[in-house]
Amino acid sequence: MEQMVITAKVRSETGKKAAKQLRANGRIPAVVYDEEGKATSIDVDKVEFNKVWRSITATTLVTLNVDGKTCDAFIRDTEYDIMTDSVLHADFFAVTNTKKVVRTYKLQYSGTPAGVLKGGFMVKNTPEIRVSALPKDLPVRVVVDVSKVNIGDVLHVKDIDLGKAVTILTPADASVISVAPPRS
Repeated sequence: MEQMVITAKVRSETGKKAAKQLRANGRIPAVVYDEEGKATSIDVDKVEFNKVWRSITATTLVTLNVDGKTCDAFIRDTEYDIMTDSVLHADFFAVTNTKKVVRTYKLQYSGTPAGVLKGGFMVKNTPEIRVSALPKDLPVRVVVDVSKVNIGDVLHVKDIDLGKAVTILTPADASVISVAPPRS
């Protein structure tokens, strides 16, 4: 996946009046938090931010270019106005890619289990997993291929392969899905 870049400027004025002025000029007030908890007030271009924000997941790293200095960051939170369909404020979390982070992923399934094609029922047992990895190694999403699961078979967490850089913290023997026999 291509690296998303958001250009930002450090801002000195804060408060409702300054935020309203920024929004009127096509900018969004934002804050960048670093790993020590230090906050820096910035503003980003509304169009550029929305283009990136609408096409990423919570675990997608973006490159934040603040007055010529770049850093990797997650978009941690946004304040969104549903009436005007616009973002009012954004929070970024800057990372150094030296400390592992823990994230929870909802599992997505691809394929139809072989047992379901024979009349069985797919039973989802574990809807999400927790993983640990460096921010740059985090997967965008976790998709599990269930097409080979037959009636009576169970797909376990240990059967999910996310590569060597990602550690799955959910117990390995936890059942992800199983296929129950057809009811008679």
